[in-house]
Amino acid sequence: MVNLLQNFRTTRRRAALAILAAAVLLALPAKCLAAPALADDCRTVPSQILGRSLDVCVVLPAGYNSSAPRRYPVLFYLHGLFENEHSWIDRGGQEILEGLLSSGKVGEFIVVLPDAGKSFYVNSYDGRDRYEDFFIQELVPWVDRTYRTLATRETRGIEGDSMGGYGSLHLAMRHSDIFGSASAQSAALIAKIPQPLPTEGRWGFYARILEQSFGSPLNVKYWDENNPLTLAENPSRFANLRLYFDCGTDDRYGFNEGAILLDKILTSKGFPHEFHLRQGGHGWSYLTQYMQYPLMFHWHVFERAENASARGGGKGAQ
Repeated sequence: MVNLLQNFRTTRRRAALAILAAAVLLALPAKCLAAPALADDCRTVPSQILGRSLDVCVVLPAGYNSSAPRRYPVLFYLHGLFENEHSWIDRGGQEILEGLLSSGKVGEFIVVLPDAGKSFYVNSYDGRDRYEDFFIQELVPWVDRTYRTLATRETRGIEGDSMGGYGSLHLAMRHSDIFGSASAQSAALIAKIPQPLPTEGRWGFYARILEQSFGSPLNVKYWDENNPLTLAENPSRFANLRLYFDCGTDDRYGFNEGAILLDKILTSKGFPHEFHLRQGGHGWSYLTQYMQYPLMFHWHVFERAENASARGGGKGAQ
């Protein structure tokens, strides 16, 4: 009888502990129950085109090292002005992606974060800093050689904010054979540069930055040739590109005006795209609110491509 009573008490204690443990787990915030953290792999990439090495961080899926021979889609993320290859990781981009992964809103893909200085991701007018050539001819092939990527245009996307938004639109519109999807947030879209160019105020600031890549004094013709607003006038050159962009209603640089113009140009040309003017300003306060949307946009493109490949019996690039 004593033994039966002891067993009953033991069983009751275990049940109580199990209930308590379940209650604690349910009370934990979602972040505490998230999947394992993504892995950061930061290194330098040698470049013959630039004549120097460039810093790049690559964010790998949590199970990358144990999932061989699985291959993954790739998203290139381009940073804004005065930022670098660590900014997306340090300022919350990686945390946003981890939240989307934990909630099942996106699947796994590789994120590549190259440093670009103040290059605007173009070849400089004076020919000294051929960043665009480096990106297309050296960086993209290096990523496919170094990591287990699905090396097709449909499973390769490009995204950026501010200067990086300009860069993602510029590179994707000029190289839609490389990228199947492109997105931009708060892209540095400037419709028309005034002549003569002011030396003070907002335009004075623009000039001092742009002269590093577009000629000193600023070569307006070269700016126009590279401007995504100009490239958008001929969408047949990027006919199969999936495109998303958004901007804040109160962007302090006025880039919302450029985003609205880009939407009008593409709409007038009958080019399908997704555009949103969202409540907010410019910078990471804006990105923290809305970065989830372009990340989900790219994942849907990747997912459709992977599903189509599976239905067709394709195995992706090896």
